[in-house]
Amino acid sequence: MKLKSFTLSFLTFLIATGLNSKAAIAASLQILADGLNNARGLTFDSNGNLYVTEAGLGGQGACIPSPTNQGNLCYGTTGTVTKIENGQTDRILTGLPSIALADGTAAAGPNDIKFDPNGKPYILIGYGANPALRDPAFGNAELGKLIAADFETNSWKTIADLANYELANNPDRADIGSNPLAFLIDGKQAIAVDAGANNLLGVATDGSDLQAIVVLPQQILTNPIFPPSDAQPFDPTQVPSPGDLGNAPPSGFPVQATPTGVAKGPDGAYYVSIFTGFPFPEGGAKIYRIGADKQPTIYADNFTQLTNLTFDPQGNLYALQYANQSAWKGNFDGSVIKISPQGTRATVFSGNGLEAPSSLTIGPDGAIYVTNRSDRPGQGQVLRIENPKSVPEPTSVLSILTLGILGVTRLRKGQLIPDSRLGLPE
Repeated sequence: MKLKSFTLSFLTFLIATGLNSKAAIAASLQILADGLNNARGLTFDSNGNLYVTEAGLGGQGACIPSPTNQGNLCYGTTGTVTKIENGQTDRILTGLPSIALADGTAAAGPNDIKFDPNGKPYILIGYGANPALRDPAFGNAELGKLIAADFETNSWKTIADLANYELANNPDRADIGSNPLAFLIDGKQAIAVDAGANNLLGVATDGSDLQAIVVLPQQILTNPIFPPSDAQPFDPTQVPSPGDLGNAPPSGFPVQATPTGVAKGPDGAYYVSIFTGFPFPEGGAKIYRIGADKQPTIYADNFTQLTNLTFDPQGNLYALQYANQSAWKGNFDGSVIKISPQGTRATVFSGNGLEAPSSLTIGPDGAIYVTNRSDRPGQGQVLRIENPKSVPEPTSVLSILTLGILGVTRLRKGQLIPDSRLGLPE
């Protein structure tokens, strides 16, 4: 198995962090919804109504092999969009495509939802595998696509096929895979991240002009720490032995970017959160800024497994960590971290019920809303974090890098280390 395929599929297990402090938290947690099936993206409409996507449970339809060798991912129409109002949940759009393992884990389906300026809802459908396998197995299913929905008629239409764009173009020139994970609406454009393809894409909301804006670069990991053979879920064949590394020293191990979230900053630039690929190094995740020159520069670093980010009206950036340690360690306590416009970093909430979160947004009331336990069928939640007073962190863990100081990070489109050099199957 190739590392990129493993990474994008592993992220469907995690939904897929570097702080591990237990400082006192000056905020409270309220559960707004529970019992969701692989809860993912969430947003408010212009009337202040809250919506969340559920990736679903897969089904009894056609199957494809999981890239993680965990079994087969089988198709069903169990994906939904759910409205949360007055303590009640209402699945207002049903029958959306979903694939998952037999137990409902590793689900890919509705990953995110946004409304355009006219109130029209758009939904991004994930996939998490090689796009070449999709159509032969699932026909014209909307997996890996952006759709526009009509809640009144429980119907939708395809706007853009992001998975097919990866199949046709493969912008990062690595092995082919697609898992569209999050997006935003910017005027008449949808701007999306594809965690499998390692890129930021743009497409007009009428479906025209689909193209990659930028490829997020790999990082070369120094002294990687690999999971033990009994860590779950993961494929033990991904761990190279020292002898199998050949001429590639551990200090030169390439790590996929795996972008997971995108937000538009007050400066008009796009900001992208990075989960990082295998072996998911602690402190290895970053937030990139992509300005008018379409070049990614590091805005903030030293995170672990970021899954989303958003700005508040004051220009503070909030980043969401799926877990405060590499998830294969088995501790899924997550964190919400605030970065001020001046670069001060603080933990708003960590652990204490926040675990395996995947998405966040700021509500009209100024509270933070988070999808929690996002990798668990029947256990997903939507949380409201009230009174989010921050707990400052040492400034030594923050690195805000500006274009004027460090210049532009150049893209690297080279291949991964060949599988034969890692001792992995072709």
